[in-house]
Amino acid sequence: MKLKNFRRVAALGMAVGMTAVLAACGNTADTAASSEAAESTAETADTAEKASAETADAEYAYLADFSFSDAFDENGYLKGVTATDYVTLPDDYADITISADLGQVSDDDINDYIDSNVLSNFATTNEVKDRAAADGDTVNIDYVGRIDGVAFDGGDTKGSGADLTLGSGTYIDNFEDQIVGHTPGETFDVTVTFPEDYGNEDLNGKEAVFETTLNYIKESVTPELTDDWVKENLGESMSLNSVDELKAFVKSTMLYDNQASDVYTDLHDKASYADELPQTALDYYRDVLLYRIYTNAQKYGTDMNTLLSSGMMGSSYDSVDAYLADANDSIKSITQQALLMQAVAEKTGFKCDTATMNADFGRYYGTTDPSQYVSAYGENYIKMNVLQSDVMQNLIDNVKYE
Repeated sequence: MKLKNFRRVAALGMAVGMTAVLAACGNTADTAASSEAAESTAETADTAEKASAETADAEYAYLADFSFSDAFDENGYLKGVTATDYVTLPDDYADITISADLGQVSDDDINDYIDSNVLSNFATTNEVKDRAAADGDTVNIDYVGRIDGVAFDGGDTKGSGADLTLGSGTYIDNFEDQIVGHTPGETFDVTVTFPEDYGNEDLNGKEAVFETTLNYIKESVTPELTDDWVKENLGESMSLNSVDELKAFVKSTMLYDNQASDVYTDLHDKASYADELPQTALDYYRDVLLYRIYTNAQKYGTDMNTLLSSGMMGSSYDSVDAYLADANDSIKSITQQALLMQAVAEKTGFKCDTATMNADFGRYYGTTDPSQYVSAYGENYIKMNVLQSDVMQNLIDNVKYE
């Protein structure tokens, strides 16, 4: 099975890793027990449950000491692995031709990207109270639902406020339509009929009256894109100090995303691979997947088999073995990618030392300061990610278009 899409290992690995890090740090109780006796009983039960889970997962206890960086050396290479022992590259491996359409990014594309992925992250919210709500508005409401004058469970916001986008179809049919035209500060009745198959015998087919208060209309305010705004908000984190610099960065990012998969497919198809890949690399990428499951199982005080069978991690599996069997092709593919990118680096003599990592990190990952990622994943893992991205960028920079 060939991998046809270049995977941004940094994005994938960091997302998986951050989930695990947050999970490992987030094991706090949601509520306090009502008495010391209850606390003691709960603690004893929890300790017993965790002990049972730890026993069940004894085979994977080594994952407690897993490090994302252990598989890589100080240059971002797989430790102890010469990739060209496993990957054969032809002399013309870098002679890659892709569609000319992939080399084009319009000004409108760039502006849309900035609006959707940059400015939107800095948007602020205004609470509008001086006009009527219209279809498409996001409103904040409180309500108490009653059937035959009697309030029912789950039909009351209890004054905490609920956000609702009118016209989204989130609520029961006709609920949202009856808010349109009302002004913040008004309290009014919204009358609806629950569907016959709503799923709650007490509500199925019943007419309900919701005493509703429209608190305010939420309006998102997007900042104006100016050189001063870019410098103030992106200067320190990304070393971008003008609109032109931001647009150039976005264009490069979009071209990378447009072209990387096609470039990788061409490169992958030119190369040939040893029948047996290095077991250390296969084991590492297996453990990257298992680490996420292990840390979440630890977080929830359960064992890995139970977690996987619950479907909490995505698809449901009967056991860790079943999960790994399904993941086998993916593990092989991501190992091939690591070897292929490293093989190109070995051919060209490229290595990602600390200086290269610091210089190039911001080119791909949205901040020029890799320190928080280094703290979470280790420096060598970040070097590997930058190395793969630099190798890909160099291939993209030299493609031919047809």
